[in-house]
Amino acid sequence: MTDKTAFIRDELQALRDQGLYNTISTIESPQGAHLTVGGREVLNFCSNNYLGLADDRRLIDAAKAALDTYGVGPGAVRTIAGTMTIHTQLEEALARFKGVEATISFQSGFTANLAVIPALVGAGDVIISDELNHASIVDGVRLAKAGRKIYAHNEVDMLRERLAEARSEGANQILVITDGVFSMDGDLAPLDRIVDAADDFGAMVMVDDAHGEGVVGRGGRGIVDHFDLHGRVDVEVGTMSKAFGAVGGYVAGSTELIEWLRQRGRPFLFSSAVTPPDVAACIASVEILDASTELVDRLWANAATFKTMMTDAGFDIGSSETPITPVMLGDEHIAREFSRKLLDEHAVFAQAIAFPTVARGKARIRVMISAAHSDEDLVRGAEAFAAVGRDLGIMA
Repeated sequence: MTDKTAFIRDELQALRDQGLYNTISTIESPQGAHLTVGGREVLNFCSNNYLGLADDRRLIDAAKAALDTYGVGPGAVRTIAGTMTIHTQLEEALARFKGVEATISFQSGFTANLAVIPALVGAGDVIISDELNHASIVDGVRLAKAGRKIYAHNEVDMLRERLAEARSEGANQILVITDGVFSMDGDLAPLDRIVDAADDFGAMVMVDDAHGEGVVGRGGRGIVDHFDLHGRVDVEVGTMSKAFGAVGGYVAGSTELIEWLRQRGRPFLFSSAVTPPDVAACIASVEILDASTELVDRLWANAATFKTMMTDAGFDIGSSETPITPVMLGDEHIAREFSRKLLDEHAVFAQAIAFPTVARGKARIRVMISAAHSDEDLVRGAEAFAAVGRDLGIMA
């Protein structure tokens, strides 16, 4: 009998041979500055839990209270019987926090992108996208029937060329899409210049601010706030699974945009809503950020401390403008071995990032600093990196 899946086995082995096979670790504790992995406590350097809210007591208590009030699941899609009071409360809280007319919540930031892009553009339209945009944007673009153009990462002059091409080719609507914070390098999109370029050609602008929410802008209000572009960015996509410490996604913008997504956003129409306990935790996290900048301030202070220690040790951490700290190693095999030694020999959990997540030869350990880390955590982590660097002959 023919082995119909032999090709899959061969492909898996090829990944192992190239040092590209992902080993998935199982976490046995809540997310925090420290984790339990394989029965031992380790320092957590690779979670997107920027503000340490994933195990915050206030979010936990809010989720428990929602269980008693609303039960476990929503029971249906939002348009049939799945919209509960708590869902609208979250959307109202997010609209106030973001300073927009309205928001709509989704199951994740990924599904938010899959919803909004095909709903905004179609045949006869053109999407112009940064070459390093997140996979969820790439997949959303693929779902749309619009034409596609790519511009080099953060190169606004090239964006202008693409905009001119689209107009000369007779595009109806043009949608420019960019990440706000690029998660692999930690750099910011030049959103002010992107908006100016789009305005000059009558194009819409969409920004995915998954790694900017809770991090940049006043009190973590995001990249639109950071550049003071309120009212000039047509679509803001965000996630609740990173700085907000919970799960879910949303789109923020005009009342008309949000109403259109209620009518045509397919993940909203055809997939059940986020569970009430999760929504309650999201509301609690928005209220925490709305009330104080303490966690955001601590996050940035921790990031500055760690970056200084790493550069002083001789590591290349790229040009990150955010708490994301990419420790550039280049070779995929070295990155995997570096990550293994950090965990096995120093109890530091920091995963290697390699192709296809980043380009070949651009492998790295991406350190995600949190407001939950203590000064001692940062020193211990930097010392572990230095020790492994010496062991592997990377550092003197």
